[in-house]
Amino acid sequence: MTSPIRLLIVDDHALFRESVGRLLAQEADFSISSVCGTLAEAESVLGQTAVDVVLLDYDLGNALGTELIATIHHQFSHVKVLMLTGGVSAAVVRSSLQAGIAGVLLKHCSPEQLLEAIRQVASGGTWWDPAAMAAPTPSASVTSEISKQQACILRLLLEGLSNKEVSGHMNISESAVKASIQELFRKTGVRTRSQLVRIALESDMRGKPMVASTAQTER
Repeated sequence: MTSPIRLLIVDDHALFRESVGRLLAQEADFSISSVCGTLAEAESVLGQTAVDVVLLDYDLGNALGTELIATIHHQFSHVKVLMLTGGVSAAVVRSSLQAGIAGVLLKHCSPEQLLEAIRQVASGGTWWDPAAMAAPTPSASVTSEISKQQACILRLLLEGLSNKEVSGHMNISESAVKASIQELFRKTGVRTRSQLVRIALESDMRGKPMVASTAQTER
């Protein structure tokens, strides 16, 4: 039997964190390690209790949730961080990304989106809420090196789609999707899907529509 995903909820609004805790506790594959309202409480829990995923609010009133990310990255590197927030700037997303978060989700998301995001992050994936990311697209520094098909696949990966979903969306075989992702790994010098998403996001993905260089040809 698979062990449940152990969750730590960090939010300064008691009603919100308790409500989310009750919602998640109903899922058989989730276990609530603790709910906290401050960074000090969260650090104490992390030092004493097993946690797999932290649901972290950005604005904690007297502190910023991002202050906890560095601690998690250096002391509890196995723990994944999903930022669950009312809204953050692109600059905050980029800095949080560089600090090691696995995703961003807005608080007005549906319960189904929250459950899916947690499961995806816990399994080693990433989750980037399109609303929070303002429909991110890789910049010219990335897209100039890849074909149009690879650029489209990368954009769909940024939106959180699985290989099967990308295949259906683009009307190509799942093996073709996998082959394109492997080629993207080669071109960007990364080894995992999560790293691929991160390098695309770190390239300042806002602005121009995703297009490949005219010098590129489809493989």
